[in-house]
Amino acid sequence: MKAVVMAGGEGTRLRPMTANQPKPLLPVINRPIMEHVLRLLRRHGLTETVVTVQFLAALIRNYFGDGEELGMDLYYATEDMPLGTAGSVKNAADKLRDDPFLVISGDALTDIDLTDMIRFHRENGAMVTIGLKRVPNPLEFGIVIVDDQGRVQRFLEKPTWGQVFSDTVNTGIYVMEPEVLDEVATGRPVDWSSDVFPRLLARGAPLYGYVAEGYWEDVGTHESYLKAQSDALSGRVKVEIDGFELSPGVWVAEGAFVDSDAVLKGPVYIGDYAKVEAGAELREFTVLGSNVVVREGAFLHRAVVHDNVYIGPSVNLRGCVIGKNTDVMTGARIEESAVIGDECIIEAEAYVSSGVKIYPFKTIEAGAVVNTSVIWESRGQRSLFGPRGVSGLVNVEITPELCVRLASAYATTLKKGASVVTSRDSSRAARALKRAVISALNAGAIDVLDLEAAPLPVARFHTARTPAVGGIALRTTPGDPQSVDIVFMDGGGADLSLGAQRKLERVFSRQEFRRAFPGEIAELSFPARAVDDYAHELLRCIDMRGVRDTGMKVVVDCAGGTSSLVLPTLLGRVGVDVLTVNARLDDASPTETLAERRRDLQRLSELVSSARAAFGVRFDPVGERVALVDEKGQLISEERALLVVLDLVAAERGSGRVALPVTTTRVAEQVCRFHGVQVEWTATSVDALTTAARGEDMIFAGDGRGGFIVPEFGSTVDGLAVFLRLLGLVARTRLSLSRIDARIPEAKLLKRTVPTPWAAKGAVMRSVIEGAEGYAIDTTDGVRVVAEDGGWALVLPDPTEAVTHLWAESHDVDSAQSLLEHWARVVEHAAGT
Repeated sequence: MKAVVMAGGEGTRLRPMTANQPKPLLPVINRPIMEHVLRLLRRHGLTETVVTVQFLAALIRNYFGDGEELGMDLYYATEDMPLGTAGSVKNAADKLRDDPFLVISGDALTDIDLTDMIRFHRENGAMVTIGLKRVPNPLEFGIVIVDDQGRVQRFLEKPTWGQVFSDTVNTGIYVMEPEVLDEVATGRPVDWSSDVFPRLLARGAPLYGYVAEGYWEDVGTHESYLKAQSDALSGRVKVEIDGFELSPGVWVAEGAFVDSDAVLKGPVYIGDYAKVEAGAELREFTVLGSNVVVREGAFLHRAVVHDNVYIGPSVNLRGCVIGKNTDVMTGARIEESAVIGDECIIEAEAYVSSGVKIYPFKTIEAGAVVNTSVIWESRGQRSLFGPRGVSGLVNVEITPELCVRLASAYATTLKKGASVVTSRDSSRAARALKRAVISALNAGAIDVLDLEAAPLPVARFHTARTPAVGGIALRTTPGDPQSVDIVFMDGGGADLSLGAQRKLERVFSRQEFRRAFPGEIAELSFPARAVDDYAHELLRCIDMRGVRDTGMKVVVDCAGGTSSLVLPTLLGRVGVDVLTVNARLDDASPTETLAERRRDLQRLSELVSSARAAFGVRFDPVGERVALVDEKGQLISEERALLVVLDLVAAERGSGRVALPVTTTRVAEQVCRFHGVQVEWTATSVDALTTAARGEDMIFAGDGRGGFIVPEFGSTVDGLAVFLRLLGLVARTRLSLSRIDARIPEAKLLKRTVPTPWAAKGAVMRSVIEGAEGYAIDTTDGVRVVAEDGGWALVLPDPTEAVTHLWAESHDVDSAQSLLEHWARVVEHAAGT
């Protein structure tokens, strides 16, 4: 008798294990499931076998070949399209016409007595004998009921509990007479259970059910896959295990090395040429594939590890599956029911929560806490918050589901009944995702004041000047129209502090969200005068003396963003001649590429020059940052723009303090000293700058990236406020921006970025401290080393990427370059790059 092994299914429920390999090749005790099936067939004398293949067929053919290694003759019938269980067998009909044949699934683990089933088939003169098994939960299978002689009486495919009339299910193992193939249509999908068998039963054909006593497990889910491994190790299913039993239940394959100080608690299986170091602990039902390395201190319990995997020191794996060629680095932890696909990298101290699926070829960053599956993303991030809030690709990394969880976590950190301001830019993505945010906040008993489309400074102002305890703004990522940023604000309208971010991350990672009772569901309202209130307060706080008297002309580019909603109200009250461009909301292009930005700045330069304007300003799409063009039509770089505005403010005030990041050129210090103003150096984070801007006698703050803070109005970055401040300063000094720029010394500040593995960052900073012995150092942010001649270098690890940033400044470019190269060599040597 011949056999047919059906091996064409995709196994979608087992993804990501089956994302890049067919289900029959999934290993059970270090052998593909289908190999166990073929060995069962051989034990029962069924050595001539046809294998039906469709999904990733070449992988199955390449692995098993012609079957010679197994002592079998294998033939393959390839489907161009899925043909169903019956259609796939019909596709192999030319090899099955002569004698009865047995059909078996290539992805079910079983030791059913096939010889006895064939005997039963022949004794009853059956056309079809269906292998049956009694199971506790029949909902996922086809139910079959038979009479006392074993003749089939009734079928029902995948019933509900209300339809269950038996616990005897179809195993997908059949013995058939060749004439059954005449009942199967050619070239289209046909199933045995739903199409062929009911038709034969209605016609009175002899269909019998053989109730098997052996083991059978349909390996169709991650849970059943783990169960199949433990059942094989426990001896519940008779399968051939390669290797020898080192002690009861501890199986070790050829060439494997197990240190005598490793702890093994069987049943466990260690594949060929695997290595288990001293201090590692392998607990019950752990399976290691070939060439697996388990380092000291690692703990594995009910873990299934495929071939060529590296398990680093102190790794903790519980009830999970690790795909082949994956590296799990020091201290990583992977919880119950998590599945890691092939060729992934789980970096040091990463945490993968229960049930998470990581698809093949992904990297989970060091220290990342991963609570949701990583499917399309290339990386699982270490920290939820980045430099612009929570950022990611729209509907890939930032989905409505993620927005709901984020907003629910934020609501959980606040008191019930509190109010939160929400806003967005002009993009459709931000509009759609904000709706998810609002729903989650209301469901968490948080009232929402929705500003709809509004500049980010307006949202910050409204958050700070109303009873709101915080805010959420959604904006398109600058320069990337495919991505979005979710900006969380505190009660002062500033970005959340690091402490508040960590608190929100803890709630988010645990997914312990507060839900309101029905009577506590909160309200959504739309403040009517948000823009007018902002404009009124801005004009009240900022000194606009002399502007009307100058007859000044300026050119303003709104960049198709939300600043166009405020400028008409502001400019109408200021009294300047304004040429405005791109003063519209552009929901199709809510941000610009670098090339588009350069094009628009060039156009702005031309307009300023031709209109003989005092200067030009271009807002970013949310009105937060600005780019400046002088009266000659020359773009002022971001670093020089900071110095120009600083010079104007300091000259007018003559005293007070300014806040600047430590990465700013020390030319700023010269400017301030000349005007009698002091500098307070801050860390590079936005939170550090806004906190400093709240201090006493603070007259100015800027980040050197187009962001300016006007302390008399607010402590957050505000492009609209600095624009009005600049109008007043230029009007009163009667000096052009080019003249101010010309009187400020040139900076000799250089920057470089050095790739640095996460695991090496600590060593890098230690090496910098050691190398700076004898020099003055400043650790406000990173390590700043000051040379004897006043030159300085700053070494600062990036918080979100595997790089280290370096700055160096001296009295001339050559000296600055020499300084930069010296510390770059220190970093590269410590990082091993």
